[in-house]
Amino acid sequence: MVSVLCYQFGIEHIEIAEDIVSETFLSATETWGIRGTPENPAAWLYTAAKNRTKNHLKRNHLFENKLAPQIAYHAGLDQELLPDFSVKNIEDSQLAMIFTICTPLISSESQIALALNVLCGFGADEIADAFLTNKEVIYKRLKRAKEKLKQQQLQIVPVTLAEISSRLENVLTTLYLLFSEGYYSASQNTTLRKDLCAEAMQLNYFLLAKEATNKPAVNALFALMCFHSSRFEARTNSQGEMILYEDQDESLWNQELIEQGTRYLGLSASGTQLTKYHLEAGIAYWHTIKEESSEKWENILQLYNHLIILEYSPIVALNRTYALAKTDGKLTAIAEAEKLKLVDNPFYYSLLGTLYTDIDTKQAAAHFQKALLLARTDQDKATLIKSIKKLESYLAPRQ
Repeated sequence: MVSVLCYQFGIEHIEIAEDIVSETFLSATETWGIRGTPENPAAWLYTAAKNRTKNHLKRNHLFENKLAPQIAYHAGLDQELLPDFSVKNIEDSQLAMIFTICTPLISSESQIALALNVLCGFGADEIADAFLTNKEVIYKRLKRAKEKLKQQQLQIVPVTLAEISSRLENVLTTLYLLFSEGYYSASQNTTLRKDLCAEAMQLNYFLLAKEATNKPAVNALFALMCFHSSRFEARTNSQGEMILYEDQDESLWNQELIEQGTRYLGLSASGTQLTKYHLEAGIAYWHTIKEESSEKWENILQLYNHLIILEYSPIVALNRTYALAKTDGKLTAIAEAEKLKLVDNPFYYSLLGTLYTDIDTKQAAAHFQKALLLARTDQDKATLIKSIKKLESYLAPRQ
């Protein structure tokens, strides 16, 4: 909705667009709470947003002096000067908006943060989690980016092939972070947010539908999303607690999404550039094969090795140690994991707890306790408490 409003009125009015949309959703919360959810919630929201836009334009003197000529130019003199919330216009507006935001006029970090904020509805806390920083930094980053765009008065128009080439990387990073927040959302105290994952997949699919943006990396990212989404129903139990990979019910995996992911992974191989999305999609593909085999884990380990060389991160290195445990044994994996010293990361300690299980029960329990102290979601805490209780039953003296 913000994209449609900015597409029509100009990105310099982004804050007005955000206010209109916020007021629309606030009104929906109040009205639906009393009258119940309407039969078509989306249509209700679009109608309410149109009415609020109309009221804003009527009472704002800038409309007569400044906006009217712009709107007439964009909408056509013979068309209603109100937002067009048709499916096609929403799609076009979102794509145009995300490529406009990913302008070299602002830093890459600001581009991605602003896209997550405006297009994806992320708050400062969620963006801070994605960038591993604090929300004060994000507040300043967003404010500076919006001011810069307002000063430049950029038009939201379809970008050229050259602009697509230079901006696509940050667009894909935005979609990757959006999906990642849905896949594991610490900021909302929940393990899985399917709505965010669906939004990321929809925006990614928009890119695939356009010839100019249907690139190998876009196919690889979509394949990655398909593979991860295929296991959603098996990842959590009825209480929302995470189910570890080895304990998941394979019959709940969505085979249609696995097949779709495999097809897009094949399409991603048409280019000459290897991206992290190709490698992560490959890792996710092998995780859709539940049967344990040396071939499976050796392939996963080699993909992680390539990923570390291509784009190192401590989390990738940490995840690699699990595959290493499968191929070279737990003791080798423990030695590699402990070198990382990620002492502020609960997953570091939970992985060590898992690796030390069956080797040193007291060590395993101690690591799980440290992970519990650092855990941020109730679901993660519940999973860790189960692991600790299981180990305590082994440590209890036998009668």
